[in-house]
Amino acid sequence: MALRITPLDLLDILIVAVGLYKGIQLIRGTRATALLKGLAMLFAASLAARALSLRTVSWILEQSTTLIMVALPVVFYPELRRALEQLGRGQFFRTFSPAGKEEHQKAIDTIVKVTSKLRTRRVGALIAVERETGLQEYAETGVTLDAKLSEELLANVFEPNSPLHDGAVIVRSERMAAAACFLPLTETILDSQLGTRHRAAIGLSEQTDALVVVVSEETGAVSLAVGGRLHRYLNENRLREQLNHFWESRPEHPFWQRRGER
Repeated sequence: MALRITPLDLLDILIVAVGLYKGIQLIRGTRATALLKGLAMLFAASLAARALSLRTVSWILEQSTTLIMVALPVVFYPELRRALEQLGRGQFFRTFSPAGKEEHQKAIDTIVKVTSKLRTRRVGALIAVERETGLQEYAETGVTLDAKLSEELLANVFEPNSPLHDGAVIVRSERMAAAACFLPLTETILDSQLGTRHRAAIGLSEQTDALVVVVSEETGAVSLAVGGRLHRYLNENRLREQLNHFWESRPEHPFWQRRGER
């Protein structure tokens, strides 16, 4: 008996395909991506255990999968909330065009120039540069800007006593996504000279692949946190080199390894 495909079947397939595509687009670049990869590996291991008749292993994997499926709504809460918000605003089907190399270089030059000026005046700053792992959940803790990155705007944000002075600025491509954002603090024991900004910078770099630039308010020293490591006492040229080096590369020290400073 020949399989008959009707126009409604094609529409059904198209709707499912678009929904899956937008769902993947939504979680791409977030920590949910790694969790989904883990679930896929768990599912593959379960199939292999069944094929090899490993009953005990298969039972353990099945129970683990059940527990994980129950916990998924909690784990994916930020992504689910974001999807519902975008759906309500009619932005779910909006496309996103990542910035190219030229935009990245402009962003790096802007950040380096601003940090150099802030260092001279000993004005504290905390700038998180988004890479593959999305920082939207941290951006939502601050004030949404979605403004083109410029030296004037970035410098004014960190002016003492300004409304957005405390907290971090999140840079996404060539735009300032948000300011006055709260970042997770590291639990690693640090040098007593390092304050909350440095703890937040390292904490974010432990949990994501972001590049986090810190200007110390006490000493004016510029540091860069990446992969759970803190690169300290960077001059203008060295900071530019480090940002260019790490922008499109993976962190040299993943967050699950032992952290330290240098």
